[in-house]
Amino acid sequence: MTVALTIAFVPGVSPAKWARVWRDRFPSVELRLRPVGQGDLVAALSDEEDVVDMVFARMPVPEDLRAIPLWTETAVVATPKDSDLAKATEVTAAHLEAVHVIDAGPVPADVDAALDLVEANVGVVVLPQSLFRKASRKDLVARPLADAEGTRVALVWRDADSSELTEEFIGVVRGRTANSSRSQPDQPGGSDRPADEPARPARGASGSGKSPRSKEAPGGKAKAKSPGGGKSGAGKKSNTGKGPTPGRGKMRGKPSRGSKGNR
Repeated sequence: MTVALTIAFVPGVSPAKWARVWRDRFPSVELRLRPVGQGDLVAALSDEEDVVDMVFARMPVPEDLRAIPLWTETAVVATPKDSDLAKATEVTAAHLEAVHVIDAGPVPADVDAALDLVEANVGVVVLPQSLFRKASRKDLVARPLADAEGTRVALVWRDADSSELTEEFIGVVRGRTANSSRSQPDQPGGSDRPADEPARPARGASGSGKSPRSKEAPGGKAKAKSPGGGKSGAGKKSNTGKGPTPGRGKMRGKPSRGSKGNR
């Protein structure tokens, strides 16, 4: 049985950089990428036939879904190259009052159709910069829309689909390195702390939150006192820097919902 993770993404959002990291770190776990429409988020996650574990989508998303906001896209105004609006470095609300706005965004229901109307000099369209770039319309230009909030891209999934694989992918997206991963390379099995959970003190740190006392050494450098009377432990084996016990990173059991990837 093939172990796999399926990640969907809406137009204008590319998962390529995280896909490269995943395939390098977990080559034995297939990563499947699937494009979905802007309005197909819920359907993609609910489809039991064409299974999707997680989706890169634009917020807002339904409250019953889990989401990790990642970045904010710049809102731009698409306009013909030869228009007066194209001469501005950025577009303001006053500019928009003087032209016909075909779609005020934040994301047009049909981007291609809206841009077709802009090319026909019918008016202008507000949309995320990533979608404008993806459309690649050589006769149009995009100008930033001043004071616009922009659109927020997030990694979205259902609680029912959470598994060790999804936890590992969250770690990749958040930038956790292979050395800091809680699992061995090529063996998904760690977990990732929720964004709102406070950081835990390092092992051996006191509950007071105070850092160990340091002693001023010659030259103005601080010399930290070693546990156990200040001895460095030279000549003795130390547990400092000891790697994880082999095997701890292995997957334990099958991921939930049949893994969605174990198909």
